Amino acid sequence: MSEALLSYRSPGRVNLIGDHTDYTGGLVLPMAIDRYTTISGTRTPSKIRLHSQNEPEIVEFNLPISAPEKVTPSWGRYVAGVAAEMQNRAQGFEGEISCTIPIGAGLSSSAALEVATALALGDTSTPVERARLCQRAEVRGVGVPCGIMDQLTVASGIRDHALLIDCHEMTISPVQLPNDVKVIVQFIAERKLTSSGYAERVAQCNAAEEIVGPLRVTNLSSLANITDKTIFRRARHVVSENQRVRDFAAMLRAGDLKSAGKLMIESHNSLDHDFETSTPQMNAAVAAALSQPGVFGARMTGGGFGGCIVILADATANLDGWQVRAVNAASQID
Repeated sequence: MSEALLSYRSPGRVNLIGDHTDYTGGLVLPMAIDRYTTISGTRTPSKIRLHSQNEPEIVEFNLPISAPEKVTPSWGRYVAGVAAEMQNRAQGFEGEISCTIPIGAGLSSSAALEVATALALGDTSTPVERARLCQRAEVRGVGVPCGIMDQLTVASGIRDHALLIDCHEMTISPVQLPNDVKVIVQFIAERKLTSSGYAERVAQCNAAEEIVGPLRVTNLSSLANITDKTIFRRARHVVSENQRVRDFAAMLRAGDLKSAGKLMIESHNSLDHDFETSTPQMNAAVAAALSQPGVFGARMTGGGFGGCIVILADATANLDGWQVRAVNAASQID
């Protein structure tokens, strides 16, 4: 009797507002989107063997694995990192990966792969525990000091809702999206976290916290104690962005899309001027989007240094890009 074919599907995510706040335990407001990574195959006793439709080389290794960072090809380190974190709980799997999430677009293709892998290898933990496992896997296997937002969104998505996430308390408050709103994503340029200034921004935020304490509970007036101008600007972005997330969630719930859009513009300007993670191409794309009829707001989204912009618009807006919808979390599918 042949082994049963198993399939696990994991969504990507777009962050509506709240960037570079998760790794300091701040607030974010992402949503899982209808672009997916799917892993299909069969259980094996103690070996992982996966082929990706987007990659030429197969990932293959035996369980248990203790050095995921040494796995080749490099994309397999996301898979191996998850297997290493699961330790003896990981079950073998052989199969194929397909993906409709654009790679390098800042839409969490890596987190989607990690969460789908955890499910395929037999993880039965809670969404929060699974997200933490996958976050550790990315840090250990790939060397990216990522926050928890991407994995938690992928593991916890709710249809037709954005998620107000407190990354310190690990609490999730669903925020229903109005029926008459479009969320549009425009791809600007490929990004790679491992070769960008992401780790530098994490270090700069850590430096700020050594002076003023946790940025998630700091107010703007307290930042006067930071004398380094660059560190000050990084901290000012994080503190102001946390407040924008709170206000944006309230505006969505009230159906005040015009005010929500203004907050997105403020967020983009802060990411550009204070956090310096935007690019001239992204700034031009945001300006072009804001000039179109029916657009409430637009901003760069994700880690920056390329990637995507996200646009909030009314139902009549006619824009280039991908219209995305909020969907449910990663799961096994028939």
